[in-house]
Amino acid sequence: QVQLVESGGGSVQVGGSLRLSCVASVDTIGRYCMGWFRQIPDKEREGVAGIESDGSTSYADSVKGRFTVSQDSAKNILYLQMNSLKPEDTAMYYCAAVGGGCTDGYLAKWPAFGYWGQGTQVTVS
Repeated sequence: QVQLVESGGGSVQVGGSLRLSCVASVDTIGRYCMGWFRQIPDKEREGVAGIESDGSTSYADSVKGRFTVSQDSAKNILYLQMNSLKPEDTAMYYCAAVGGGCTDGYLAKWPAFGYWGQGTQVTVS
């Protein structure tokens, strides 16, 4: 059973930065397609950033140039560095994983991710 535990959320001023972490209880994080998603009440979950086993990354247009996804394969930790934060970045952020490689357009296919963390709240004001 894969367990994902996020941390690093909090309240920050506009223009500030946060780094989210996701510790994955897996043998090798590189065997999974990993992603960060976010959701606000009454809205659909949105893909933010993801990383494939070969290190390729994908980003939502709304965060390109501001957010960076990375992973530490030795520690099985997924990160999301968020800079130049805006009020519209306020949401619950979730780490997610699915076995095997990432499919085309995977950030738009959140139901395909079988493993989810509990979420960490980010508030920008």
